[in-house]
Amino acid sequence: MNIRPYTKRDFPAIADIYSESKLDELFYEEESFELLPLDKDDKRLTALLESDIYVYERGDVLAYGALFESEIRALFVHPKGRGKGLGESLLSYLLSKIKGMPSLYVVKSNLPAKSLYEKLGFRVIEDTQTSYNGVDVMASKMVRRECNDVLILSALS
Repeated sequence: MNIRPYTKRDFPAIADIYSESKLDELFYEEESFELLPLDKDDKRLTALLESDIYVYERGDVLAYGALFESEIRALFVHPKGRGKGLGESLLSYLLSKIKGMPSLYVVKSNLPAKSLYEKLGFRVIEDTQTSYNGVDVMASKMVRRECNDVLILSALS
């Protein structure tokens, strides 16, 4: 496993992973979505580039994740890297970099991703409406359960 900080030369690989993976997170939605490439998605590109980005390399860059303070803003695995534990390894790595209570947003209907997050201690605390390429979608905010429930209760209030 080789997880390392992102460099500008990684952008084509990141953009490819995004293009190959973004619509997969929306697969379970009733609506139909059209891909908006990362370099044309100002909202997501800005959020990504202001984050600390890490790439997972195994010959090629197969996955990437992004952190902004204690929020995991991105976690994408190229389809050819799926089912090999890359997502879980990268998520664990990102969690090791966070001080405080980790949080993330995931499409509410994306049960496979939510299952991975729950396996690593996350739970849904609220649902919110957002959009992707002009189409409304519900997202779940998840936080990682800390050692005691007091932290979770304070996050809920």
